[in-house]
Amino acid sequence: MMGSPGCTRVKLLTLFVVVFASALLASTGIGGDQPSAAAARLTYTKLLKGSTPEYLAITVTTNGEATFEGRKADEPSTPHPFRLSESTTRRVFQLAEALGYFRSIDLESHRKVANLGLKTFIYEADGRRNQAQFNYTLLRDAQDLAELFERVASVEQYILTLEHAIKYDHLSLPDTLRQIQIDLGKRDLADPELMAPTLEKIASNPRFLHLAQSRAQQILQRLQNHD
Repeated sequence: MMGSPGCTRVKLLTLFVVVFASALLASTGIGGDQPSAAAARLTYTKLLKGSTPEYLAITVTTNGEATFEGRKADEPSTPHPFRLSESTTRRVFQLAEALGYFRSIDLESHRKVANLGLKTFIYEADGRRNQAQFNYTLLRDAQDLAELFERVASVEQYILTLEHAIKYDHLSLPDTLRQIQIDLGKRDLADPELMAPTLEKIASNPRFLHLAQSRAQQILQRLQNHD
């Protein structure tokens, strides 16, 4: 039996509402998988044979999600995830913006200088990929961006070194912790609070040398006072 005209109109109206709502959700990206501004990604790499590490790479997205790897050039890639602070994340993207997100820019000084390592900036967003490389640059924003990434890399490298020492080389902890104290004093570390969980392992574990525990606790206190 066929439905009444009134029932048919209700069904058609309901169908129209469902289709319209679906189209609206798709256009705004709500509930979908469309990329947003948070998908923008910035990468810094440096390759310098004979250094430690020979190859380092940091990738960070605009929401602070990041990865780090420091290794020999011929070793397989083993990125370690971490999260940058909001302020550091904002700063690296501000510097990238000041450099035009590396679109058609020559960062190299073209001067005769020593091999300081091949450095690469990469910006990826909305299907675009811009890249710039240099050994030595005179552009202040590029210098600042590379230095900031290097300071982040130092923190991540310290975390890996401490975690290795916790497992395999307790006696090396005091020296590593002393170097961290020195670098903190020189402001050579960015987002040093990332080390806190590892430092707490050392400070709270009586298996480690008292000197290591004491230095770890001093660093933690310094980080807390800085916050």
